Amino acid sequence: MEIFWLKHAAFKIKTESGTIIYLDPYNVPKGEEKADIIISSHDHGDHFDEESINHILKDSTLVLGPISISELLDKYKGKGLKLYEPFKVDDIQIEFIPAYNIKRKRESGEPFHPKERNWAGTILEIEGKKIYHAGDTERIPEMKELTSRNIDVAMLPCGGMYTMDFEESTDVAVDIKAKIVIPMHNWDKKMQEYKNILAKKDSQIKVEILKNKSLKL
Repeated sequence: MEIFWLKHAAFKIKTESGTIIYLDPYNVPKGEEKADIIISSHDHGDHFDEESINHILKDSTLVLGPISISELLDKYKGKGLKLYEPFKVDDIQIEFIPAYNIKRKRESGEPFHPKERNWAGTILEIEGKKIYHAGDTERIPEMKELTSRNIDVAMLPCGGMYTMDFEESTDVAVDIKAKIVIPMHNWDKKMQEYKNILAKKDSQIKVEILKNKSLKL
């Protein structure tokens, strides 16, 4: 398979069989390959961008998200999944796990991503590889169970304002023992620093900065 980072937290995955999967589509230009599956972690516009979805949608596209955003999914005849509810499409297994803030909050005191909204990170099992897209989240207790999941690729936010910063994100990489980490939602920060921080914590974890290149697995 091949993984492309598009922008922000948006990725495209192309499997060996030609299945096209988009994660958290945002600012996807016209002309991109049409989607077989679109997965959105939550309903914020930079993760569920309806204009982007319309660019990549075809009649048979399956649009998925946590059940908490079912009203939006209904526009695309999509399907909402409960957290921890395994779902299989052909040979691709999909599961949502929690994603939320603990300490990053609005002026009102409400977290940017409240736990009770049941928004999601996504675990994909494709062609024998496990991919984790964390969505918008901080370092939360539920991530500890991923240690036993044998995650091959972890897409982890690291921007710091609404999600984890470099320190937290690299801690999560170590927590879950990911083989490869792709930092995302980074607000154009200098990513060499991210690499340096993670190398000091665990030099065995590879960091892929997907800018002007893709990752082949």
